[in-house]
Amino acid sequence: MAVMVIVMSSVVKQSSSTPLPVIRILRKLGQDIRDARLRRRIPVAVMAARAGLSRITLSKIENGEPTSSLGAYATVLFVLGLEGRLADIADIKNDELGLRLEEDRLPKRIRNSTKHKA
Repeated sequence: MAVMVIVMSSVVKQSSSTPLPVIRILRKLGQDIRDARLRRRIPVAVMAARAGLSRITLSKIENGEPTSSLGAYATVLFVLGLEGRLADIADIKNDELGLRLEEDRLPKRIRNSTKHKA
């Protein structure tokens, strides 16, 4: 019984440290992955084998578990042929805030040298 409490508390602690918006995003991503798999009529066992994952890990991904690795999510997307946009997630052209902050750090004007050659 004490072992069960320790395991349960670590699971609760792990999931409670994941921000709610991230949990929602992962759940949606997992559902989208499941829907894509079903549209392609790929059984869980076949999908897991193609991705080199266990069926349990694939199930966790489809349920949006935050404990699954990004590599596992990416591999599943690759098997489905949906990995193309993954590289653009943090691409600089999509980072509006980062670009604005970078622009604010640029010098406002460039000074000419005051030295003149004689």
